[in-house]
Amino acid sequence: MKEKIELKIAQSILNIVGKENILSMTHCATRLRLQVKDRESIDDSSIQEIEGVKGVFYTAGQYQIILGSGVVNRVYGLLMDEHSFAESSKAEMELEGGNKLQRAIRNVADIFVPIIPIIGATGLFLGLKGVLLNNLVLGMFGLAQDSIPQWLLAMNTVLADTAFAFLTAFICWSTFKKMGGMPIIGFLIGLMLVSPALPNAYAVASGDATPIMAFGFIPLVGYQGSILTALITGAIGATLEKKFRKIMPNSMDLIFTPFLVIAISVITALFILGPFVHAIEAGAISMIIIFLKLPLGIGGLLLGVLYPICVMTGMHHVFIMVETSLLATTGFNPLITVCAMYGFANAAVCLALGLNYKKSSQKAAAVSATTTQLLGVSEPALFGVVMREGTKAIGVLLLSSGIGGMLLSMLGIKANSYGLAVLLSPLMYMYNSFQLTVYIAIGVFTFLLAFLLTKMFVVKKD
Repeated sequence: MKEKIELKIAQSILNIVGKENILSMTHCATRLRLQVKDRESIDDSSIQEIEGVKGVFYTAGQYQIILGSGVVNRVYGLLMDEHSFAESSKAEMELEGGNKLQRAIRNVADIFVPIIPIIGATGLFLGLKGVLLNNLVLGMFGLAQDSIPQWLLAMNTVLADTAFAFLTAFICWSTFKKMGGMPIIGFLIGLMLVSPALPNAYAVASGDATPIMAFGFIPLVGYQGSILTALITGAIGATLEKKFRKIMPNSMDLIFTPFLVIAISVITALFILGPFVHAIEAGAISMIIIFLKLPLGIGGLLLGVLYPICVMTGMHHVFIMVETSLLATTGFNPLITVCAMYGFANAAVCLALGLNYKKSSQKAAAVSATTTQLLGVSEPALFGVVMREGTKAIGVLLLSSGIGGMLLSMLGIKANSYGLAVLLSPLMYMYNSFQLTVYIAIGVFTFLLAFLLTKMFVVKKD
């Protein structure tokens, strides 16, 4: 049944947009993003009437159709399998709106979007591991940690630790895929950066291992958790591959192009790039953690206000890379915690406005957008209701999000994953009962605060 609906969505989109009108196609976590020849030929109302479509908008040179997480992946796959549209094109680079920084941020986000599901799933495994090893939970069954079978502990470790152990490989793979290289080459390069032959980066940091010194002054270590190193190495490797394939004789291309790409990329990463970039990344992560720990929750307040603005301008994608770095280096993600209050506030403002609408169609659209936001897709509520209402509604959204972020920051609440929003987001805190309880309480408080402030100061009195 689900497959039939998604096939119908794909076919309807193609019929309305037009196959010949599509230059290239890609997607993010919730939106199908089309680069089209003629935007004016597309009937927005017809697209919005398709069952499963939650909204459309045109920004940064892309026609974006909001489908929601999961659905967008399958609809994209159906369209690509049937028609093999270009994932990116020269025309896209030339026509895509925004400045160079915005385009760079979108490209980085496109690299990290395919990784979100495995990090989200790993976060749930970590939460289950925390529950399994919790003394209070074990005590309820008359057990202790010593009584847990070794095979069960090993299985927990496999499920909870593998994704982060090889995160460098996933990022290199995704970077190669985004930049037009062979993803399998990128995956191998990423694996080499965390090879067991190199001292483990976490062991070196804790003092349990020492780096291997090359030439007497270059420390060689694995790059477990070094997101920026993996990203830059992948970009270098993919660029080299495309250049070598242009000049390499066909008879030598199959073997010698991968050989040169792997050799140059890995040597550059281990001897030149890695030590320098890793130091910068470690310093940046330390600064973010210090910022989030500022007295009176000031850091959480500022980020809670800033994040909705970033969503409005499309700059929020840069947070994905920072969150991945935090998870890989510390095991926790306090950034998504303070930013997540945007979802609660956005849903509340949208609902408060929608319940006051007189037209049944407007009210139904606002309630639908609220439901969509509660399930993690914010654009229909933000662009379709809140921003259209004006500065007062936006002000309530920013204020409520900021206050929620401030309270969470003051109490030291932090997720162990990312990729889950609003109603599903508590799953990222189930590793600890205090974290879970406080997060839910402040999420509910933020929702009620935004709802009441909207009713008091935004809703027009008849």
